[in-house]
Amino acid sequence: MADRLIKAWAIAATITIIALAGLLYLQAPTSSPASTDSLGTNSPVDTALDSGSSQRVNVTGELTPQDVFKVVEGSVVSITSRATGGTIGQGSGFVYDGQGHIVTNNHVVEGATRFDVSFIDGSNVRGSLVGADPYSDLAVIKVDLPAGTHPALPLGDSSNLEVGQTILAIGNPFGLGGSMSAGIVSQLGRQLRAVGGFLIVGVIQIDAAVNPGNSGGPLLDLNGRVVGVNTAIASGTGAFSGIGFTIPSNTVKRVVPSLIASGTFKHPFVGISGLDVTPEIAEAMGLNEARGFLVTGVAPDGPAAEAGVKAGNRLQNINGVQVELGGDVVVGVDDVKVRKLDDILLYLEENVSVGQTVTFNVLRDGRPLEIHLTVSERPPP
Repeated sequence: MADRLIKAWAIAATITIIALAGLLYLQAPTSSPASTDSLGTNSPVDTALDSGSSQRVNVTGELTPQDVFKVVEGSVVSITSRATGGTIGQGSGFVYDGQGHIVTNNHVVEGATRFDVSFIDGSNVRGSLVGADPYSDLAVIKVDLPAGTHPALPLGDSSNLEVGQTILAIGNPFGLGGSMSAGIVSQLGRQLRAVGGFLIVGVIQIDAAVNPGNSGGPLLDLNGRVVGVNTAIASGTGAFSGIGFTIPSNTVKRVVPSLIASGTFKHPFVGISGLDVTPEIAEAMGLNEARGFLVTGVAPDGPAAEAGVKAGNRLQNINGVQVELGGDVVVGVDDVKVRKLDDILLYLEENVSVGQTVTFNVLRDGRPLEIHLTVSERPPP
């Protein structure tokens, strides 16, 4: 079970959404006390016992935003990260299970040695780091929870989201505890840059207002299910401008169990870089159509290099940019058609594990060729 990304450094700005504006992670540089408002008592929800000591929220049917907030507010936390010398920053998180595991962003916990976790009912506990994954920007910390006090939030299926669907974001923007904003899903399948030039794929774009301090907080549907983890905004000023980004819940389902079990997550690694084929590239290479992913570089000793994937070998000016032409053009993976890099990334993410062999269908000098390669583990940052 693993997240499947190819290393794709030096990729054109047209394939990364953050080229629109500056990317700002939603971790506040300072913290404020969480709100002490109590959980609403007229909660239109049933609860089912989780495998641990707490309960799991179980909503049947669609609720109003007001009722969703009443149901989940007691399970959303404020996290203050500290290190020797002071506070690093403040973010958000939510109760994942009955063992006291809290899901948040990696960038909320990165570099910290102490985590103070505050609930909306005023309770404060110390957390310890269980695991973190910089490549998906997810992390898990653990706290001791009294039995039945803070129900775990259920994870929804982010693949069922639709553009225009109503969503709710809950967290602690600028340290303002227990804040909720509402909006819609603006688009699906976006990309965000992770460390080392890798990409987080399948990211949800939203227009609900999220700001520094919202990092790690849940994005919910009207059934009270977590469909994402809020992580970043695109902003040229540092303020919310209508474009927020959320790690999908299906990525959480893949990554978090491994973080809990081993503290880490093994990402498959192919080791290619390149560009989506444009009409200009297709013309320069004599291709019949502008489709596929042009390999311009191959990581030494990586799976692609060992399998014989061919990188570009001649520079040519394409629209004012020097592009390495002559490399393999990936047009399919295991018979799944590839139109652009997104198709490769999403297929590997959802279907391939470290050590698994896949078949790349490529065009080499215009002729079709099958290349079998065994995916290895992504090197550390």
